[in-house]
Amino acid sequence: MGRSKTNRVILENLEVIDAGAKGKAVARAEDGRVVFINNAVPGDVATIQTTKKRKAYYEGSAISFSKLSERRVDPVCEHFGTCGGCKWQFMGYDHQLFFKQKEVENNLIRIGKVELPEIIPILGSKEQYFYRNKMEFSFSDNKWLTLDQIKSDKIIENRNALGFHIPGMWDKILDLKKCHLQRDPSNAIRDFIKMKAQELDIAFFNTRAQQGVLRTLMIRTSSTGDLMVLLQLFKEDEVKRKELLDAVASEFPAITSLLYVINSKGNDTIYDQDVICYHGSDHIFEEMEGLRFKINAKSFYQTNSEQAHELYKITRDFAGLSGNETVYDLYTGTGTIAQFVAKKAGKVIGVESVPEAIDAAKENAQLNGIDNVDFYVGDMKKVFNDTFTETHGLPDVIITDPPRDGMHGDVVAQLLRIAAPKIVYVSCNSATQARDLALLDEMYKVTKVQAVDMFPQTHHVENVVLLEKR
Repeated sequence: MGRSKTNRVILENLEVIDAGAKGKAVARAEDGRVVFINNAVPGDVATIQTTKKRKAYYEGSAISFSKLSERRVDPVCEHFGTCGGCKWQFMGYDHQLFFKQKEVENNLIRIGKVELPEIIPILGSKEQYFYRNKMEFSFSDNKWLTLDQIKSDKIIENRNALGFHIPGMWDKILDLKKCHLQRDPSNAIRDFIKMKAQELDIAFFNTRAQQGVLRTLMIRTSSTGDLMVLLQLFKEDEVKRKELLDAVASEFPAITSLLYVINSKGNDTIYDQDVICYHGSDHIFEEMEGLRFKINAKSFYQTNSEQAHELYKITRDFAGLSGNETVYDLYTGTGTIAQFVAKKAGKVIGVESVPEAIDAAKENAQLNGIDNVDFYVGDMKKVFNDTFTETHGLPDVIITDPPRDGMHGDVVAQLLRIAAPKIVYVSCNSATQARDLALLDEMYKVTKVQAVDMFPQTHHVENVVLLEKR
């Protein structure tokens, strides 16, 4: 106990000088320690209440401001500050892009320690709100109360909520009124389901007690106009479930795929569950440059469709294909990039560890009439070996789009062994990307770098790097 009390100190009138990793703002205390602040904008001068003290840094929150930054804008969402989803809504979009680009550059220089070309300016997103094609909401019978609600004498009888988890709290749900992340009719569907479920007296879930009926709601929209709604229930109540789903189908005829899952596990992941199609089709379609991608409830697809198209165009452009190259697409997922570059390549070989993703990739390639792609399933560090190269031929270009952790050391070692003329490295975490670039530096020179903003109002940023053999 003693330690946490001594950790909490007040730091007065600190100038916020930067925006750092994980969306936190950065200042420096008088004792030289860095201060990470979760609710300030570079340019603010603020008094900070610390919550954590370490040898090299503090963490904390601004409790008052003596000067507000010129980079600030008014947040558009009433839930800003509580929800935790769009942490940068109070910073102008141009400034968000500036700090995203700066973070990428800093990581490549500081962690990668590699020689860099002139970096191409970050590509911003045309849509700064309502850009997500997939949203997941949770039901709760014990909603998060705001400070005003707690202070008021009013007894809140109805504690039902349908919305997002409060950051760091697994059992507390913020009841959403309007979310600015997914275009209509997303908000209307969520509100209607909440209202109708209460009318039908269907119990909202209680995570701690593991009881109730309604667990989660997923809504997927697509550029083709398709619309998927999936309701997850903790247990079956056939009569009420049918009443609710019939009401949703009737109220929103635009829904092309209405699904449900009965999941009585301790967690609410649906990947090991049976998804039942109640109305319409069990999938929707996404489209890009005439290619159609079939998406079911469990499919992975980039959550910002329009900006994913821009990201893939940059990837294809960096690859510089002339029409007869052999391309390896590592961590191919559902094969979107592989199919996207196929028409400019001789053949494309995609590798991915998730069997369902590879099934989807093969099905989509068939659907699109693409016959110069092959997909293989397996753990990258085991599958991607000398035998693989002997079977498929040496690649002219390797595209790699690994998860946040970056590439396994064995994969990097194999890239150095294969020594393809070009590698295009797409990353959602420039810190692990920079680590990998340092390992590839003995053989490859970084010749192009461009960051792409897929998630406005957040600190997340994608980065594409072209490596050419020295």
